[in-house]
Amino acid sequence: MIEQNQQTATEEQVITMTPAAVEKVSELLQQENDPSLGLRIFVAGGGCSGLQYGMTLDEEQEGDTVIPVNDFKVFIDEMSITYISGSEVDYVDSLMGAGFTVNNPNAVSTCGCGHSFRTANGGGEARSCACGH
Repeated sequence: MIEQNQQTATEEQVITMTPAAVEKVSELLQQENDPSLGLRIFVAGGGCSGLQYGMTLDEEQEGDTVIPVNDFKVFIDEMSITYISGSEVDYVDSLMGAGFTVNNPNAVSTCGCGHSFRTANGGGEARSCACGH
């Protein structure tokens, strides 16, 4: 039993979420009214800096790292965890628009839109910026 608690503490440090992000995800999940859903955070190739973040409401898949956050779970696949470990997820609602942002210590460059990034090991291949900035 103690080992399981230690594992959970380690997994919780993979990513952190600000109170604003936790509140918004909880709100979205309540609207869906499906207890099997959680927040999936992933990284995919593309974007102007080579890699881009994605988030969706999804069910747990085999191989996921599962991180309990308040009343929901965050799912991260095996490939994505390498790129976003140590990141903080925030939700910003400003005059410029609302949305989730990822503050990633692994990113060595990002695009102006904040949705695309590149890591030191060259993850992804950069493309032209289509952020609208």
